[in-house]
Amino acid sequence: MAAVATEETPVRGPEPEVAAAAARTGATEAGGAAPDLDAMTRITLRPIASPMPLGFFTVAISSAVTSSLQLGLIDGAYRQAVGLTVFAAFVLQLLVSILAFGARDVIAATLMAGFAGAWLSNGLVMAANAPGGAQVLGVMNLVFTVFAALMASVARPKRVLWVLLMIAVPRYFVAGLHGVTGVHWLGQAAGALGMLLAAVAMYAAHALLLEELRGKEVLWIGRSGPVQEAMHAALPGQLRRLETQAGVRRTL
Repeated sequence: MAAVATEETPVRGPEPEVAAAAARTGATEAGGAAPDLDAMTRITLRPIASPMPLGFFTVAISSAVTSSLQLGLIDGAYRQAVGLTVFAAFVLQLLVSILAFGARDVIAATLMAGFAGAWLSNGLVMAANAPGGAQVLGVMNLVFTVFAALMASVARPKRVLWVLLMIAVPRYFVAGLHGVTGVHWLGQAAGALGMLLAAVAMYAAHALLLEELRGKEVLWIGRSGPVQEAMHAALPGQLRRLETQAGVRRTL
């Protein structure tokens, strides 16, 4: 019989990298040392320009426009034009809120988002001249008063923000009463408080802008406690307890 020649293909072992990974996995499953997750994990932070001057300038400009309507400086026939003008404040403050959430400042982000929602509601109702709009906005302003008061209760370490909120509370309360009752002098009182709110917001925006440009507090801002510490702490202090913050921990 003729012999049949055969060629045997050598059996190759696993690649060195695969073998090493399998060995590590086996060691872990067998009760060996687990991977060092702290050494393997990288958390990336991205510096941004502070959005707060834009947020406060927006509050100032929009408050001045709506207060002018309440004080009679803008004719009531132009109410829809005021609503369309205020709608821009919603867009800007929503942007500020998103950037503030990314900067890990929950107080600033929540406040700016709340103002954005209020401007959107006011702008839409006034621009559409919706029936019963005054009463609906009155109720919303009364509830916004509670929101502003709660925000003021946690914003004291940011003193200039706290002062602004302490003016916003009576401003929105009186505006709410005016919307619900229709009493004329309440509308004028709300307009006067709105002008004061606009002035304080303008000051806060300018003070924060100067601080960003010069790298130090030029005009009074009034930070204290952990807020003041955060402005001057070295990098290790800024990263303290980073693993417990939203976006790193598993749940909000």
